[in-house]
Amino acid sequence: MIAQAAHEIGLRDLTMKAVADRLGVSVPGLYHHIEGKSDLMRLAAEYSASRIELPKDRGQHWAVWLYEWAHYNRDAFTAQPELLTQFTEGAISADRMATTFETVLARLVAEGFSVPDAQLAYATISEFAVGAAVHAIRERRAAAEGRPSVAEFHRVLALSDPDDFPHLRRMIADMTTRAGDRFQEGLMLVLRGICEDRGQSWPSVRAKLRRRARAA
Repeated sequence: MIAQAAHEIGLRDLTMKAVADRLGVSVPGLYHHIEGKSDLMRLAAEYSASRIELPKDRGQHWAVWLYEWAHYNRDAFTAQPELLTQFTEGAISADRMATTFETVLARLVAEGFSVPDAQLAYATISEFAVGAAVHAIRERRAAAEGRPSVAEFHRVLALSDPDDFPHLRRMIADMTTRAGDRFQEGLMLVLRGICEDRGQSWPSVRAKLRRRARAA
């Protein structure tokens, strides 16, 4: 009940008093069940993490399944930055993660992966998604403070000699003029690497992923 109440309040606004008020108990009463704020945050993070569901197995291609997982994982952490903080601090226990790993490994092994290759593919996609969430959260906070990274780079370049940072200038020009979903592009690059490492035809797999993207 405490974990669920903490999850419903949200990690950003979580306090002992907020949980006590929601449950209709006193703050001292909570200390009979938890050690304090850090323990409360851990419980809430584990509860929230347990609600991040793996993609349903609809018989889709393994690359489509991993594609769906990457998007869901990135979006879940982006929506709850405090959950990401708890995750990086090791608050989500192995007990919570064991079932997830077993489900993932079983899904990919059924598609012909060895257990080590399944673990590597899942870890690579998950780490890419978490990194993308970190970037999205950072950019969102920077934009809210009126200093998005592209604008900051433009400021640095404007104060520099025109011959300085030639590659950075090309990168910024590309970011400014070329529209596109960088997360999507990066994810396709990672999936292509896994696909080609498995000796599978990338064009046919890419077509499946593009159909999934259009459906989304």
